[in-house]
Amino acid sequence: MAAPASAPIPDYVLTYAPVIWLQSQDPYYPSDIGAQLIHTKPEVNYAPVQGAPSPLTLDNLDSLNALGNTSVFLTSVDDITTNPSWLNGVAPDASGKTNGAVSCVIVVNDKGDGNVDAFYFYFYAYNQGNYVNFLFVHGEFGDHVGDWEHNMIRFSNGKPTAVWFSQHNNGEAFTWDAVEKRGNRVVGYSAKGSHATYAIKGTHDHTIPNFNLPKGLLNDQTDQGKLWDPILSAYSYQYTSAKTFAPYGNYPTAYLNYGGQWGDQQYKDSDSRQKSLFGEYKYVSGPNGPIFKQLDRKNVCPDNGNACIVRPILGP
Repeated sequence: MAAPASAPIPDYVLTYAPVIWLQSQDPYYPSDIGAQLIHTKPEVNYAPVQGAPSPLTLDNLDSLNALGNTSVFLTSVDDITTNPSWLNGVAPDASGKTNGAVSCVIVVNDKGDGNVDAFYFYFYAYNQGNYVNFLFVHGEFGDHVGDWEHNMIRFSNGKPTAVWFSQHNNGEAFTWDAVEKRGNRVVGYSAKGSHATYAIKGTHDHTIPNFNLPKGLLNDQTDQGKLWDPILSAYSYQYTSAKTFAPYGNYPTAYLNYGGQWGDQQYKDSDSRQKSLFGEYKYVSGPNGPIFKQLDRKNVCPDNGNACIVRPILGP
C-alpha cells in the first residue's frame, strides 16, 4: 500500500475540473479501469506471459514490469470484431456519473511556489479509428483496445491559467480565459470513437500532425451528446517529488506504475482481422498509461519537439 498524500486534494483542482461532452453517436463510453483487467490477458509478442499473477488487479498490475515491462500488452480475451459489450463502457447518468465505473484518474503535481499542474485522465475500453473515404482510399484505420486521454490544468496560486487538451499524438493548449466554461469548470469535447479531447464542438481535421484544419481526410467529430462529469467517479493522487503516486483516499496505485500497454498488440498482417493500406492499419497497438504523459512537464504542452503555443482564442 502506497503512503497517502501529505495533504487533502486542493479544492481548486475539483472546483475548476473539466466536464466532458461525449459525442452523440459514439457507442464507446468511458469505462471502468479495473474491469479492463477482467477482459484482457497479458501477452508479450502474441504469447501469454508466464508467471503473471492471477487474477490481475489494479493492486498488482505493475508486477508485469518484471515480466516484459513495455513489451507487455493487455490483450482482449474476446475477438473484438464481435464487439463484446464490455467495449461499450458505461453511459453517464443524468448527473454525469459513470455509475459502477471508475473511469477517471486525477494526478496533482505541486511544483512549489504556488505552481500546480492537475491532470485529469479519462479511460475508455476501446478506441474506434476514423473512416477515410477519399478517391480509392476507403476504410477505417487506427482502432485499438484501451484508450487514455487527458486534460491538464495549470494553476498559479489556486487560479487556473491554461488548459491542455490531448489529441492523438499531440494536442492543443489554450489560456484559461479563452476556454468554454460551465460555471467555473472548463468544458471539453470528446471525439466520436477516438475520444481525442477538443475545446470546441464541430469537425476537427488531424491529417497533418500538429496542424489542425476545419476539415480534411482524417476528421474527428464532436458535439453535445451526453454530459460526463469525470470527477464523480475518479481515483485521485498526489504526484510526489520522488515521482511516486500518493493516493488522496483508499485507492490502488500499482497500476499507475505499469509500464506496458493497455490493449492488444497491433495485429499481424497474417491475421484475417487486419486490413492495411499504404502503411495504415485497421487495428493498431493499445496505448501506454498516465505515467508516460510527462507528469512533470515544464510547459503546458508535453515536450515532444513541437512548439508549445498557448492560444488565447478558441479554434479547431
